[in-house]
Amino acid sequence: MQFKNPEILYFLALLIIPIIVHLFQLQKFVKISFSNVAFLQKIQQQTRKSSRIKKWLILATRLLLFSAIVIAFSQPYFSNKNIDKKQHNFIYLDNSLSTNTKGEKGDLLKIAAQEIIESSDNKSSYSLLTNTNFYENISSNELKNVLLKVEKTSKITDIKNVLLKLNLNNKNKTNTLNKNILISDFHNTYKNEFTNVTQEISLIQLQSSKKNNISIDSVFINNKNSENFTVNVVINNSGVTQNNIPIAIFNKEILTSKQTFPILENTKKTISFTVKNSLFFSGKITITFNDTFSFDNTYYFSLNNPQKTNILSIGNSANFLHKIYTKNEFNFSEKSLQNVNYNELKNQQLIVLNELKEIPEILKNSLEDFLKNGGNLVIIPNENTDTSSYNLFLKSLKIGEIRNVKKDTLKITSINFKHPIFENVFSKNISNFQYPSVNNHYPISGNISSIISFENNSPFIAKFVNKNIYFVASSLDKNSSNFTNSPLVVPIFYNIAKFSFSYPELAYILDKENKIEVQTKAGRDEILSISNDKSSFIPLQRAYQNKVIINTTEQPQEAGFYQIKKQDSIIKELAFNYPKEESSLQFLNLNDLKELKNINTSKSIKDVFTEINKNNEVQWLWKWFLALAIVSLLLEIFILKFYKP
Repeated sequence: MQFKNPEILYFLALLIIPIIVHLFQLQKFVKISFSNVAFLQKIQQQTRKSSRIKKWLILATRLLLFSAIVIAFSQPYFSNKNIDKKQHNFIYLDNSLSTNTKGEKGDLLKIAAQEIIESSDNKSSYSLLTNTNFYENISSNELKNVLLKVEKTSKITDIKNVLLKLNLNNKNKTNTLNKNILISDFHNTYKNEFTNVTQEISLIQLQSSKKNNISIDSVFINNKNSENFTVNVVINNSGVTQNNIPIAIFNKEILTSKQTFPILENTKKTISFTVKNSLFFSGKITITFNDTFSFDNTYYFSLNNPQKTNILSIGNSANFLHKIYTKNEFNFSEKSLQNVNYNELKNQQLIVLNELKEIPEILKNSLEDFLKNGGNLVIIPNENTDTSSYNLFLKSLKIGEIRNVKKDTLKITSINFKHPIFENVFSKNISNFQYPSVNNHYPISGNISSIISFENNSPFIAKFVNKNIYFVASSLDKNSSNFTNSPLVVPIFYNIAKFSFSYPELAYILDKENKIEVQTKAGRDEILSISNDKSSFIPLQRAYQNKVIINTTEQPQEAGFYQIKKQDSIIKELAFNYPKEESSLQFLNLNDLKELKNINTSKSIKDVFTEINKNNEVQWLWKWFLALAIVSLLLEIFILKFYKP
């Protein structure tokens, strides 16, 4: 038994007062003479004995009366918790895409939300964490209103972040009993993430009634010509072998082609469609199959009018650049220093300074503006380069310095395979190849990232860190180097050009950081927006002279087609899809956590909340003690009135 006001029990010490009064109560007796003393003495003894019993009974009832009143005011109760401590429940409800599937009772997310609503206690406070929001210290009614509006999201919350949020939430709460409940399917979650749990938590796993899933993993385009192109769809099967699966491709809502396919157990398969060529194609691929997840049975992709990278070479003519920068992919032009139109520099994505002896002041200033507006620059020195002229340019950019020429034959032997320039170029690292060489080179200092290097580990081609500037340490004419005969020249210069312009992807992934480059001029007060029929938002963007770079992360939130707009004009169409990580069927087995401390597992939300509510039940006893006081008072009245000694 516990007491809400235990300090009142000190008043029980005052019960000593009626005890003292009863024990030391003095009475005076008057002597009366009688003829028959023996008879009188007998009556007197019986009267004194009965009177003493009555006094003790009255004392007992009064002590019981006052004791019951004191205990009643101290408010005694039976409970598993201290009444002074408030009950707070931290709930994590996973509303990721993987919980938006069918279980035994229906939609996992909706059923979980409904069971929390039905089981929540009005006397407790709550903190609700979802993958998109956090609601701290809300009442039961507020909790119900939030749960009624919970929707699926593509945002994934790592379980470590959930536990961190839980610890921070409970850390600032004093005189509070915290109950922590994690409700999730524990998709792509592992045992070691729970090894350092310091607070007691209850885990409730949401389980789908289906154990197989077919998803569209990715899409790529090839075999493109003047008439047709091929759309290749990569299908992933997580489960048993399936046959006659219908798949269709649409241009917007117009059916383009359809077929059926079989797929073996736990394998990937590529399905190809031949589509007629067009400037714009809003592709939607659908699989008609009743499996675990439905969100990954549709894939969106968009083909926009292809844009070419604008490249200008200033200086000597170079045949190898013409062979690399072909007309079908690049707008390549060459100009001598005397014939450069400086007004056209702003329209280029890449400028190559090919063997200029010096950089004139007007070109230096134009290049500085070009670089500030996101342009890319490749510097190839001349055999007789004026290093002071080049260094004046590099000094204005605060990036490094070119040293005087060294006339020494060196082989180019080292490849930095981890550099982004070589991404998807080599299937494996190679060390034994026909080494190109140079007869002279210009060493460079500064914060650089080497792409390929000489045998003495000094860089031959390097990129300045955090700058869009590439430097070649030697002239590439035949008298200075045979590098243009090396197979390395093609991937390096080709990828430098590709990196100079951010080509639109076929599709972007929701809840990922996406960088989108838009070729358009935006005025000072003009902003670009992204929208479709259901939503519209203004993304993070940075405007340059002839382009705008857009970054998206948290928006949009639903898969589908979106348009980039400047006011009411559509500039480009984009396609967004849900993360493919959510399509796997990798779930944590909660039985593996039973040996861990502070971890309780359950299959029922109702059972967990029933236990919490049961532990929070309080049986108040003050009414019983008040009734006992009334009974004691009535008993005393009865003794005084009806008991005659």
